[in-house]
Amino acid sequence: MRVLFQLESAEDLSPKETFDLFCDNFCPREDIEEVLECGENDYQKALPFAWDLFFGVTSHREELDRRLNAASENWRLDRMSRVDRNILRLSLFELLYRDDIPPKVSLNEAIELGKNFGSEDSGSFINGILDRIHKQLTPVRGEE
Repeated sequence: MRVLFQLESAEDLSPKETFDLFCDNFCPREDIEEVLECGENDYQKALPFAWDLFFGVTSHREELDRRLNAASENWRLDRMSRVDRNILRLSLFELLYRDDIPPKVSLNEAIELGKNFGSEDSGSFINGILDRIHKQLTPVRGEE
């Protein structure tokens, strides 16, 4: 989520350059405080997963934005806070393309990210949009 946020701020950088810049600035090192609150081993294990999510969101951004615009009543993406918008993109990418992540996990993590990094209303705002999309994606039981 932080790298997606940074990408919107650094329009002159490619997604790869943005990801590398983020990693260079926030990786755990002995000479600075561990910014991401994890050790080097955990950080190295998490990088491929983080890249997959980041690259997936940036690769599918037009589709994600189209779906989010359709699901958000009276809210265009450009009117949403950058934090909320990128949390929504990340979670929607997981819902659509990551079968290894249960939908409930994606939804709960998005809501928590909104509460921790967004405004007072971000958690409920994110929950409302993602819940609407999740219901559209989930077939009704007993009906095909």
